[in-house]
Parts: sequence; C-alpha cells; structure tokens
Amino acid sequence: MSDTAVEVEEVGGEFERTPVPKSKLKGWKSFLGMYAGEHAAGTEFMIGPLFLAAGASLKDLIFGLLIGNILAILTWRYLVAPIAVASKLTLYYQLEKIAGKHLVKVYNVVNGVLFCFLAGAMITVSASAVGIPFNVNFTVPENIFGLSSPAFSMIVIIVGLVMTVVAAAGYNTVSKFANIAAPWMIVVFAACGLSALTQMEITSWDGLLAEWDKGVNVVQAANGKVDFGFWKIVVFSWLCNAAMHFGMADLTIMRFAKDARAGWGPSIGMFLGHYMAWICASFMLAAQIKLTGDITANPGAMAWSAVGWTGIICVIVAGWTTANPTIYRAGLAFQSLFPSNAKTYSGVILAGLIATAAGVFPALSGELLGFVGFYGAILGPMGGVIFVNHYLAKKMNFTQNYADEAQTGFNVAVLLAWVIPVILALYFIFAQGLFPAYAVIPAWIGSSVLYVIIMKSKKS
Repeated sequence: MSDTAVEVEEVGGEFERTPVPKSKLKGWKSFLGMYAGEHAAGTEFMIGPLFLAAGASLKDLIFGLLIGNILAILTWRYLVAPIAVASKLTLYYQLEKIAGKHLVKVYNVVNGVLFCFLAGAMITVSASAVGIPFNVNFTVPENIFGLSSPAFSMIVIIVGLVMTVVAAAGYNTVSKFANIAAPWMIVVFAACGLSALTQMEITSWDGLLAEWDKGVNVVQAANGKVDFGFWKIVVFSWLCNAAMHFGMADLTIMRFAKDARAGWGPSIGMFLGHYMAWICASFMLAAQIKLTGDITANPGAMAWSAVGWTGIICVIVAGWTTANPTIYRAGLAFQSLFPSNAKTYSGVILAGLIATAAGVFPALSGELLGFVGFYGAILGPMGGVIFVNHYLAKKMNFTQNYADEAQTGFNVAVLLAWVIPVILALYFIFAQGLFPAYAVIPAWIGSSVLYVIIMKSKKS
C-alpha cells in the first residue's frame, strides 16, 4: 500500500491500524522536546520530595539517579526504538496481531486505566498550583478523597477537561505543546532548586548534607522510618518508566520516528527531568521543612514559596505536559473498545474523563514511588512477548504475529505468558512486601521465556 493510500485511509486519524507513512515521519530531534516535556514535568514535583521523605541519603540520590537514568536511556534506544522503526505500528495494533483482538481489548483496558491513574496524579499536581492564588489547598495523605474539598475538586475537573481537549487534538498537538513548554520549565526547575538552597542558607556541601539529613529526620519522625538506599534508587529510576520501555508503550510514540536515533530522545528528559528536576524538587521540600516545619509535599505550595508566580505557572504546565501524552496513550488503548468507524478522539476523551476522576483523589499523587513500579510490573511483561515475536519467532521456527496468521481473536499463549508472571509479581509485592520496581525485570524475563516455551510446544 502506498503512503498516499494510507493517508487517505487515515485522514484525520492517528494511523492506529496502519504503519505511519513516510511523509508523516519525524526526525530524532523532535522527540527531544516531547520527552523533555513529559519527563521534566509534573511527576518531578512529587517524586523528588518523596525521596527525601523515604529516607534516601543525598549522596545515594545523586549517584543512584545517574546510573538508573543511563540504564533507562539505553533501554529506550536499544529495546524500543528498533522495533518501533521497523513496524511503525502502535503498541495496541502490534499486540492485536500477536494476541488477537479480543485478548488485546482486555490488555488495553488494564493499560488504559493504569495510565489514567498516572495522568490523574498529574492533574492533581497542576490543580494544586491553580488553587494557590484562590487559597484552595489540599494535603497528602490527609485528603484521601478530594471531594471533601468541593473547590479543589472543581479545579481538578476544569484542569482535567482542558488537558483532555489538548490530548484529543492528536500527537502533533501534544508534541508541539511539549516542545514549546519544555525549555522554559527546565529553567524554572533549576531556579526552584537554587532558590531552595538560598532559603536554607547553604554555603557548603557539608552544610547541604546536614540540612538534608535534618529534613529526613523530621519527615521520618512524623511518618515512620523508611529505608530507600542506593540500589533501590538505581532500580526505581531505571524502571519507573518500565511500562513505556520494557512494556513497549512508547512504540506508540516512536512509530513516528525516521530512524532508531529517536531512542536517544528520552535522554534530555532523564537527565534534566529525572535527575536535575527530582533533586531540585527535593531541595524545595528540605527548605520548606527548615522554614516552616511543614512536611507536606504540595507541589503548588512549594513552587510558590520558591519562585512565586513563575513557580505556579510552571507546576500547572508541568502537570499538563505529563498528563497530555499519558492521556493520549491511554486514549489509543481505549480506542479498540469503540467501533472501527469511531473518531480517533473517542478513546482520548474517555481516558481524559477517567484521569480527571482519578485526579480528585490527591493521595494518589503521594504514592508515586510505589505506583509507577506497580504498573510497570503489570504492563512490562507484555513487552517481553513483543520482543520475542519481533526477534525470536522466525529464528526459533514458530509463527510470528500468531493471531493475525491463525485468524484468531484470542491467543492463549500470550494470555498465559502475561498473566502468570504478573500474578507472581503481585503476590511478592502485596504478600511479601517486595518493592514494586524490583518485580519488573523478573516478570519481563518470565513472560518472554514462557511465550517461547508455549509457542514451541504448539509447533511440536
């Protein structure tokens, strides 16, 4: 099929069920802004302070994040990008070819809902800033149900609906918004960190370590002692986006790439977002504790204290640039639930509404250290199936894109390869207290191995 035919078929759409045509492909530089906007964004205002609250030492944080983020970048570049460039298909359509349309709908619902919860946390982050000028506030974890504050809930709803409209406009709009916002947000993150250091009157490295340790002691005296050591930081920073790289969700984004160099796109987001911004955000909480004794990680209040109105605007935009691509991904996941002739934005609107409802629960944003590993452990293993299908199926002499070739809507091999590792992972997380991010790679490997074994047994 020619590029022209594809474009006619997908006019006004997002190429959900066809490869992205050459005329729509983007150079690797366009992914820098996209990932910078997504990862130097709303989650950073929440996750950074949570490291301090979890008892991480500043030295462990600095060196652990360095190693973990390098591993994350390499995973995107060498695991996701080559498959995305080769197929140019969304995660969801690739899975349909392997798993069958009925099974992929189950996965899509799980996938979409989990992404909506993450987007909901970012809507909460933006709403926390919108509420500051109007003296509308929330505290985590006290306000578990946001409707206890009708004014805050109304702000969440307004912010969520605006974000949904932008995400529904499609990938190009999401990408342009991120590219415009990212450079400015990164500067503000740095300014917030420098302002926090000034507020703490830091003049030396030893002084910074002392203030950090004081902050850790204050938080842990109130919330209980928690240990968040070096290797936990490494694994968390590597796998907090496991659903996107090990789970292959970013096939949906990188399918627009001309070549695999797009896999370096997340590098700016990792080092300026998941490194510099996390550390700067953690300094804001340390400064807040020293100045007021308040241990609440409220992004809007901390940014307001650090840099005033600039901080308020940055928090709003930062939450927006994370929620937008997340709602977009979730919307494509939900799209399979609609009739084939339904508009592309149908799934995105559904995702936006669910994310907005989730945003009404402020406590969700305070659980991100565990939640991102949890959803990586659930969604990541399916990426192992895609990896095996792409690289090993032909070499090991079993059917590639099995559901498509066998004309079946339900590939039991995929179901078993996905569900068995996930059940084991959830058992260790909830029954044995395993840190969720630790379960991601064992579950991914288990899924890959199981799929090979089951498909080989089918062949024999």
